[in-house]
Parts: sequence; C-alpha cells; structure tokens
Amino acid sequence: MRFGILGPLRVGAGEATVTAGRDRIVLAMMLLRTNRIVPVEELVDAVWEERPPATARAQIQTCVSRLRRRFAQLGVPPSTIFSDPVGYGIHTEPGEVDAEVFARNVEAGRTALAAGQPAEAGRHFRSALALWRGPALSGITSRSVRRRAQALDEQGLAALEECVDVELVLGDATEILDVLTETVARYPLRERLRGQLMLALSAVGRQADALAVYREGRRLYAEELGIEPGSALQELHQRVLAGDLALAGSEVRRSAPVRGLPRAISDFTGRQETLARLVKEIDEDRTRVQLVDGMAGSGKTTLAIHLATALADRYPDAQLFIDLHGHSDRKPLLPAAALAALLRQLGVPGERIPGDVDERAALWRSELADRRAVVVLDNATSAAQVAPLLPSGPGTLTLITSRRRLTGLDEGRPSSLAVLDPDEGIELLARVAGAERVAAEPEAAAEVVRRCGCLPLAIRLAGARLAHRPRWRIADLAARLAAGRDALTELVAGDRSVGQAFALSYAQVTPTAQRMFRLLGLHPGTRFDAVMAAALADVPLPEAQHLLDELVDVHLVDEPEPGRFRFHDLVRDYARQLTAEPALAAERSAAVRRMLNVCLHLALAATRQLEGSASRAPFQRPPMLRPDLVETGLPPNLGWFDENRSNLSAMVRLAEAEGRYEYCWQLAFAGWRYWYASGHPDELIEAHTIGLRAAERLGDEAAIATMHNYLASGYHRLARYAEALTSMELALSLRERLGDPLGRAGTHKNVAAVHAFLGNFSAALSHLTEALHIVRREGHDAGVVAVFNNQASVLLNAGRLEEALAVSRRHLMLARTAGTLYDNANALGHIAMARARMGHGEPARRRLWAALAMKRRLGNRYGVGELLNEIGALERANGHPEAAMDRHREALRAMTQAADRNGQCVSRNLLARALLDQGDAASALDLHRRVLTDATRLNARYEQARALDGIARCLVATDPAAARAHWVRALALFSEFEAPEQHEVRRRLAAPE
Repeated sequence: MRFGILGPLRVGAGEATVTAGRDRIVLAMMLLRTNRIVPVEELVDAVWEERPPATARAQIQTCVSRLRRRFAQLGVPPSTIFSDPVGYGIHTEPGEVDAEVFARNVEAGRTALAAGQPAEAGRHFRSALALWRGPALSGITSRSVRRRAQALDEQGLAALEECVDVELVLGDATEILDVLTETVARYPLRERLRGQLMLALSAVGRQADALAVYREGRRLYAEELGIEPGSALQELHQRVLAGDLALAGSEVRRSAPVRGLPRAISDFTGRQETLARLVKEIDEDRTRVQLVDGMAGSGKTTLAIHLATALADRYPDAQLFIDLHGHSDRKPLLPAAALAALLRQLGVPGERIPGDVDERAALWRSELADRRAVVVLDNATSAAQVAPLLPSGPGTLTLITSRRRLTGLDEGRPSSLAVLDPDEGIELLARVAGAERVAAEPEAAAEVVRRCGCLPLAIRLAGARLAHRPRWRIADLAARLAAGRDALTELVAGDRSVGQAFALSYAQVTPTAQRMFRLLGLHPGTRFDAVMAAALADVPLPEAQHLLDELVDVHLVDEPEPGRFRFHDLVRDYARQLTAEPALAAERSAAVRRMLNVCLHLALAATRQLEGSASRAPFQRPPMLRPDLVETGLPPNLGWFDENRSNLSAMVRLAEAEGRYEYCWQLAFAGWRYWYASGHPDELIEAHTIGLRAAERLGDEAAIATMHNYLASGYHRLARYAEALTSMELALSLRERLGDPLGRAGTHKNVAAVHAFLGNFSAALSHLTEALHIVRREGHDAGVVAVFNNQASVLLNAGRLEEALAVSRRHLMLARTAGTLYDNANALGHIAMARARMGHGEPARRRLWAALAMKRRLGNRYGVGELLNEIGALERANGHPEAAMDRHREALRAMTQAADRNGQCVSRNLLARALLDQGDAASALDLHRRVLTDATRLNARYEQARALDGIARCLVATDPAAARAHWVRALALFSEFEAPEQHEVRRRLAAPE
C-alpha cells in the first residue's frame, strides 16, 4: 500500500511520511476523499481554520508542489496528485490506501457472517483490524482532519466489536481478552465493548472479574454522565450474578433477519436521479440518516420504501418500517409508542420492553448495535418525535420522511422531493391507467399530467379514475380538469383525494399561518414575495416573513429562490377553495384591495425611476394603505418590474374580475413605460385593453383617453399604425373636450411619432409644434423636455441635422434640471446621432457609447438598438464594415427583444449595407429583399424605400436595368416624405449608364 491513514500518516514503503505541517494537512484531506476533487476553500479552512491569510490559495499551491516533489523522492509518481480549477485530488488504485482495504475486508466479513460462515468472517475482520497502527491520522491537529479521522476511528471500533462477536461465537474468548481489556481501558464509556468483555470473562469462568468490569462501568457512567448503565448491560449483569451466563453463542448469535417493509408498489416510476444520488451519498459519504421531505402527495413514502427495498441486501439483518402519523387523521405517535412498536418488530418480547421511554430508547439502540439494518421512519411530525428513534450503530441506515423540514435534528442529510418532470408523469399515468390508452392519446395524457401539476398522488388518482372508467377517453378527463371546475374534485379515488392530503398539512400549521395561506390563494401571479403576503394578511413584514417560513417548512409554499415564493397549482386551488367560503367574503375583498393598492403604489414608484412625467396625465390616486410596504418593497435598482412582470398583468386582470375598475386602469397606466421600453407590446396591449374596458365602465373620460393614448403606443411598436392613429385621435378629441391641455400635448407628441415612422415628417413636426406651444403656455418644463425629445428624433430622420442638434442641446440643458435619467439618455443620444451624421467622428463616438451605457442601465431595449445602429453606421463610414456588422447584429437582437418590427427592418437594412461594403453582395441582396417584404407588410414606407435603394446598390454592377428600376421606386417613396436619401438616388439616376 502506498498510503496509510489508519495511524500516523504514511507515504510509500516503510514508515516514510511527509514532515511539513501544512503539507500533511493538505495530503490528509485528499487521502480522506481519494479520486475526488477537494475544493481549495476546504483545504484553506483545514489549514488555517478561522483566519486564513490573503495569500492562502497561493500557499496551498506551494504545498501541493512540495508534496509532488516529496512523492518523487518516495517513489510515488508526482502525477498522483491531480489539479482542477476548483481544487486538488489524489488518484489511487484499489489497494493503495489502507482505509479502503480495511473497508473492503470489513464488508467481506459481514457478507461471510450473513452467509453463515463465522470462521471466514473472523479471518476478514482480523485482516481489517491488523491494518490499524493507532488512531487515524494521529499527530495532525487540524479540526477538519480530526473530524473526518474520528469517523474512521468509529468504523474501526465498530469492526472490532463485530470481530469480538464472531470470536465469541467461535469460542475463542481467551484469544481476545487482552485486546478487549486494552480497548475498554481506552474507551471506558462504550457499553457494547464493556458487555463483550463481561461475556468473554464469563466464558472462561471469570465471573468475579466480569462483575468487577460492570461495577467499574457503573461508577464511570455515574461520575462522567450522571446516568445508570443501559438496560442491556444491566440485564447482562443480572445474569452474571445469577450464574446462568455460560457462553453458548446465545448472547452473540445473529438474530434471524427481520423483514418489516411494506410491499414496494409495482408502478414506481421516475426519481431515478434522486435514487442514484441517495445511494451514492449512502455509499460514498457513509450517510447514516437521510431526511426526505416534500409536499403532500410528492411520493416520499413510496421513494423511501423503494430505496430501502433496493438496499435490503446491504442491510440483511433487519428492514423496519413505522408510520409515525405526523400528518394523518390520527394523532402523531409518541416516541415511547413508536419505540415499543419497533422493538416488537425486532422480536423483543413485550415483557422485556421497559416502561420508561429512555430505557426503551437504550434497548432499541442496543438491539441494533451490531445489526446491519435499514429503518424507515415515515410521516414524521417533528425533530423531537424522531430524535429518540435514531439508532446509533454504525451499520444502520435510517430513512425519515416528513412533510415538514426537520431542521432540529443534529444529524441527517436533507433532500426535498420535487414533483415529477412531465415525461416521468406521463410514464406514471401509463403504468396506472394503461400504456395503450396513453399511447393512443399522448397529447391528452400530457395535458392531464400538466393539470395534475406533475404531483405523483394527483397523477395516480387521475390514472385510477381512468382505470375504473374504461369507456372514458383520456381527453374526457383532461376536459373535466380544464373546464373551469375545481380540479381537486376530479382528483378523488375512493377515500383518497389530493384535497384531503393538503388538508392534513394545513391542519399542522398555526391559525395565523392558516389565514396567511388562505389569503395567498388570492394572489393572481405565479410568484409572490413577503411584501405581497404582508399586504394580503395585513401584518407587519417581519411577521409575514415568519409565517411564510412556517408554510415553506410544511411544503404548502415553495421558495424556489431567496425571497420569492410560489404555490403548486393544486395547492393554490386548495387555498382558493378555502377562501371562497361565503363567510370570508368581506375578508377576501379587503385583502384584494390591500394587495392591489400596494402593487399599484410600488409600480408607480418604480415607474418614477424610469421616466419623467411629461406625457403622464395626473390623476387622483387611491390613498396609500401600507406606506411601510411600499418603501420596503421597492428595490434600490430598476429590477422591480423584471421581478413582477407577469404579476402586474395578472393584477390588471384580477382588478377587472373583482370590479376594482379604478385599480385596473391605473395598474395598466403604471406598467406602460416598462412594457414599452423592454419589448413586451403584446402585454402592453392586453393590459391597456382591459384598462380601457374598466375606464369605460367607470365612465371616466380622462381615464379612457389615457388608455387610448398608451394603447396606441403598443400598436405603434408592432407597426399597426392605422390602429395607433385611431386610438390617438380618440384620445385627442377626449382631451380637447375635457379641457386637458397637458393631456392634449402628450397625445400630439405621440401622434407625431407615428407620422414620423410613416415618413410624414411635415405632419409630425406640425403636431410637435402644437404640443410645444401648449406645454410652454402651461409652464410645464417636463412637458417641454418630452416634446424636445420627439422633435429631435423627427428632425434627425428628416435629415435636418443642424436643427436636430440645436433642439437636442436645448433638450439636454433642460433635462438636467427638469428631467430624469431617461430624458438625459435620450438627449445625449440625439446629440451624438446628429454629430455622427454631420461627420464629427470621435466626439460623436464618445457620446454614442456614453448614451448607450445609460440606455442599457435603463433596460431600454429599443434605445439600445437605435444607438448600436448609429455606432455601426459610424464604423461603416470610417471604413470598418466588419465592426459595423457586429454592431448592427447586436442592434437587431435588441430590436427583436424590444419586439419593435420597424426597428428590426432598420437594423437589417443597415446590416445589409455593411455586408455590401465588405463585398458580400449576394447576402446583402437577400437581406434587403427580406426587409422589403416585411416593411411592405407593415406599411413602413421609409424602410421600404431604404430596402429598394439597397437592392439597387447590390444589382448595379450585374444588372444595371434592374438596379435603375428599384431606384425609381425608391425615389418615389423618398420624395413623398422629403427624405434626405432622395438626393443621392436622384444623382444615381441622373448618372450616364
């Protein structure tokens, strides 16, 4: 063997070792986990513990280098130590580490013993124990090393105890007396060893010495622990006193195997990765306690029984199961009752079972001390219930299942069981309902599984309904689950139901947590946070966080990421079922109002971080009901909308359904800027369409105008220009009738944007002039800022660069005092674009990149795409078509994310120009033709004209006549709206052929 850790650290032949202290710790950590990477962080912790130096990682690398050199001196290949970006490891072959040889010999001894071959077992145990040269890794004081070394020492002691049992059965008591006496002296509090020494002494006729061993132990237990010896040792003492303990093998015989596991279900499916992980942890990490928690119906018991059954051959002495009734219609089993039941499973007669719970626990541990057993403690209610039931023997595996996270246990590796993935769910449905039926209706089967939320219990019950209704199609059940009825009423089979399983979990939490759970069912989104929970329950935020923790612990609520919570779909149905009670109508209505109120004020506060108030008509907002939550719930960055995007749309729909029409349109209003800037026009249109209905129900003409105004922006983004103009004309007429000058100005500004995209620059500028006149008359600086922004954009597109630059400079000056980051970014961007088109290369470039950084910070995807296109055009003008292509491709991605169809046409046209400059006329031609098709469908005439111009440029060298035809069509379009490109096209047409 090359490496020895069962005693002082040893490398190579003889007693050679490593002397440097840090090197010894690093080598020990790797040898304790051979053939696996040990992260550098763990090595640092092992060497320096609480206070590592700043150079710790470099020093670990130096230790490894020294170890490799030392290996070479000792005849061990330096490559035995391998490295990885995460850390270091040591590669060994079978038989090269004494601890691994020890483990194999012990396992062989246990196998021989199980096969009824005690002599062979003794030989293996003796070989294993002969490898020990002292305490594992003695001389190394690192806490990390010592903790792992103590586990090895415990395995050595357990092997010694098993070996002694075998030797006693074989009648070799004299041979082991010296070893036993010495070991008991070293471990005086270890009851099993003391009992074995008493047995050995009695076997050779030394009863007086056996009694002395007992008396010494009793004294030590009283002085050191303040307890009496365990019941097994006391019983042994009584039998020595009575003189009826002649060693005939009865006290150390192997009991007949106990088979107490329920039958594993035949249709068990899925969970293969989970099973493989658990088996690996049990095998490689010597895990003695596994905790499996999960929501009701997730299959915890099924998994535990299947795992215990699969591992039965490794635990041949006993396989035990007990239902602790932690979540059932019966009272949870008390530890005393559970211990009595487990002891009876082991065959302990009733008269031998003590009345005291501590004595029962001691007897339970004694009975399992030398057995290889797997124990399933199912359906636990708390750590206090299972702690007395945990065996202490090294050969025992305990599997604990619970709907609650058992955080109070000192040992045990937790595993939270998720629902099945869709494929596993379909496979389970096929096993229950019939493979042929599922194969005949795969889409319907997938829909049933989806409606069951991939919850194993729900799928089993759905499958059972199908199995007992052979004339039903799977599509019939899918339709019933999707018909708007309560799905929980469909997921019932006999006396089993999903709703009943949830009810048992619900009954386990406190009344305040139950109320929180019910009210959370009112939340319309897929995820929620503690702020929304506090609003619904009308409790302080810390209390809401505490109640959510309680619900998470019993798996009524899931926490997929810190601070963000969600329901399983069926659990949400159960919560809503509870809240639907007529007696709770007033509580339900008040909770919805509080939630909508907090959501609205949070959205408005987040919106203020994104924009100024130029075109945002003022309105009477409802009073803030929970200012503490609004202040706490708004993040210090612009991420609120990203986290709550789907929730906001859902809140708009809920507000309409609940008749809270004021909240409905105001929530749509609050989310407009985010939806518009971040590329979600479909959500914008949906929300504002619902908001428009709400405003119409209220008869609030100002709200109706506002909804039309912002609904138009969504149509604009999707290039639905006719619908955009219709909505804005309706908004404008309402604003005029209401005498709302600022509202009129905002609508004029927006109408101008649509006309500009259609190439009607004169009409656009006319609307902007009217808007500017209104806001100046009203003394509304923020309104002036917004009009300047649109005015600069239109002038840029019209090619009136000097005017655009002048307006943009005025815009920037005013934005610095009356605007926001959004306004400043727009102004700086327009200045940069004007200067770039005027040929002011480097100053333009600096400003473009600065404005781009601001737009990215704002999450304004359209603005990002617009500036990237401008940078690309500047690169192309400077003779760098490859760099230009990169920028235009980035811009196309941004425009696609923004869902701006016209912007996508702009980006593709510019990308095609860069391709042509690089000499790839064929690719450029294909791209321009695609733009022509898309722009024609969108009625985006400016981009149609640019595409036609581009096609002509691609064809001019190979087909001049076709090129000329395309330029004629382009000129007609450019001339309609006085585009600056018309002059270049005229020049090309006038040139001699």
